[in-house]
Order: sequence, then C-alpha cells, then structure tokens
Amino acid sequence: MQPRATAGMDDHRLVFERGRRALMRADPRLAEVITRVGRERPDFEPRDPFAAMVRALVSQQLSTKAAATIHARVVRLTPTLSAPQLLAIDPPDLRAAGLSGQKVSYLRDLAERVADGRLDLSSLRHKSDEEVIEAIVAVKGFGRWSAQMFLMFCLHRPDVLPTGDLGIVKGMQGILGMKRRPSERTMERAARVWQPYRSIACWYVWRSLE
Repeated sequence: MQPRATAGMDDHRLVFERGRRALMRADPRLAEVITRVGRERPDFEPRDPFAAMVRALVSQQLSTKAAATIHARVVRLTPTLSAPQLLAIDPPDLRAAGLSGQKVSYLRDLAERVADGRLDLSSLRHKSDEEVIEAIVAVKGFGRWSAQMFLMFCLHRPDVLPTGDLGIVKGMQGILGMKRRPSERTMERAARVWQPYRSIACWYVWRSLE
C-alpha cells in the first residue's frame, strides 16, 4: 500500500497538472508564462502545520538568510519542534536566538493556543478556506496574507488569490500589461478565468517576476 504522505503528494501533483492545463486553455497571457517556466514545479513535500507557522512568524520582516539562521537557532533549542517543547523554552533563550520580544510573544501565543486546543491544527484540513483563515488570524502576528500563504503552501489549497501580496500585484500588472499597479477589484476580476485554480495561477505569476 502506498504511504499516505506520498499519496497526498501525488494528489497535489495531479491537481497541479490538471490546473496547469486548464489555465493554459483559459488565459493566453498566463499560458505564455506557463510555457516559459516549463518543467519547473512547486514543492509538494508534506509540511507540519505547527512547524510551518513557527517558520512564518520567525521569518516576518527578515531577509531569507537572516530568517533561516534564527529559525535554525530556535529549532536547536527543542528536542522536537512542538507546542509543549516551545513553551518549555525560557523567553530569554528565544531572545538570545535572535527573536524580538514581540516575536517571542507571538510564538508563545501560537504554542499556547495549540497546547490548550483553541487552535486544532489537525482539523484545519477539513475546514473551508475562510474557516482556516479565521482560525489562523486569531493567533497574534498572523494576518490574512499569512493565513493565505498557509492555505497555499501547507494545505495546498488550489484556489487562493492573495491580492495583498506585492509579488502577485507586480506580476499581475505585467501579465495584464498595465502601466499602474492593479487594484484589488481589478485583480479579482481578471483572476475569475483562473478559478478554481487561482493558487496555481499565482505560483506562475510569481515565477513571471524571475
């Protein structure tokens, strides 16, 4: 029998390929980007939701290199990265790892919510996109954009449109051939032809900037 995690990865790959073909047919402008990107595909490795949220908090307002360094220090403070283990770390040790006081409070709020059951990460896979967003933004430090990234890259939801993402704004400006950055309404209207694969379309929009 195929391992469950591998089966899930295969399912995500199938959805991606189905979406890629549908987007090629639906939008000639995006099809040019898809053709240019070629065989490159996103990472479908399963991600632990708690670890993904910790990484997201640590990475806020930091360069990729600095975020990776500080995240590695935080991980080294725990035998396993879990809510109880994170709560067991003395806040000064987290500060010494390079986290701001605010980020320490955010991490502890996340860990406390997971530990006491207010945030049931295992149940998020069975909730709607908006229900997931509602649950995530209740945690200190998480806004709608962060919740949408969680939907796209941790839960692999196929139809998310993060109109607040600067890369998506710039990418859609280029694809739409606009002189000014498009408004949220313009982006939502243009992305209707991408439904129900807007997450997949956005992955190609990001690639268009490279």
